[in-house]
Amino acid sequence: MIKHINDDRYKALIDWLRSARIEQGLSVRDLGKLLDEPHQFVVKIETCERKLNVFEFVQYCEALKLDTSAGLCKLKELSFNSNLSSNM
Repeated sequence: MIKHINDDRYKALIDWLRSARIEQGLSVRDLGKLLDEPHQFVVKIETCERKLNVFEFVQYCEALKLDTSAGLCKLKELSFNSNLSSNM
């Protein structure tokens, strides 16, 4: 179970969201406006100073026009790979 924001799997999920924002040419201010949140909210999420809860994850994905299931599949894949390497 991911218990803290310093977990590599959590960081990879946040990197996926950040990459999508950058690929779409959005600044943190632009995304903040789409989320109806201050830009500092986006900065804190992307720098792992603040944990993104499941409801916020859905809103984040919707703002970026991402399929939430793609992010969850990525997380599941990372968790599976993490379990494999810890069992070796």
